[in-house]
Amino acid sequence: MNTFDFCPRGVIFDMDGLLVDSEPVWAIAEGAMLEARGRAMDHEIHRPLIGMRMREFLAGVRTGYRLSDTVDELAADVTARMIALIPHKVIPRPGAVELLAYLQTRRIPCAIASSSPMPIIDAVVTSQRWDTYFETHVCGDDVAHGKPAPDIYLEAARRLGLAAAECLALEDSPNGSRAAVAAGAVTIAIPDLSHTTREAFTEITPYVFESLHEVVTVLETCALG
Repeated sequence: MNTFDFCPRGVIFDMDGLLVDSEPVWAIAEGAMLEARGRAMDHEIHRPLIGMRMREFLAGVRTGYRLSDTVDELAADVTARMIALIPHKVIPRPGAVELLAYLQTRRIPCAIASSSPMPIIDAVVTSQRWDTYFETHVCGDDVAHGKPAPDIYLEAARRLGLAAAECLALEDSPNGSRAAVAAGAVTIAIPDLSHTTREAFTEITPYVFESLHEVVTVLETCALG
């Protein structure tokens, strides 16, 4: 791991797999959606789609599984299933609670930049009682191009009143990390090993951490410096 010595003016978080351990819950919702259509989950179809916004993800699912449903029908189905599961199944990733509290104490503004639709973002934030931590939520539908394009990170930084280069971006997927780097944000990857590997980030960012606890540690060092 390269030495990290950046002091951000704002922090932009991905959500699924980064702030919350929701990828297994998405798998439950998607598996049930597919089972209702006579299909079984195939992780080889899903893996390259992770990190994309929902419509692009579901377009890939529709093609991969040869489904007759429209993307809108699939989106309505899986969103309803997720919203029902979130309050009972979604839990914070290690270090998330501590990092959010640290940033609030330091008055560093935060945003969410997630490919999930806004009802999912709102359901997660509400279920975790994190409403006071974030200045804004940006979803994939708010921008012209989804991850790995930089649009969502540029928009989140704009809403914070900052340049992307003044922000720290936190991601768990290669597609999301590419988006953050392309926007010009300093990017830390905390790989969600349920769908990726540390090696997948080798050519994307030099900063690959084990958990959000390490982010608190490096920011404390920066503050002391």
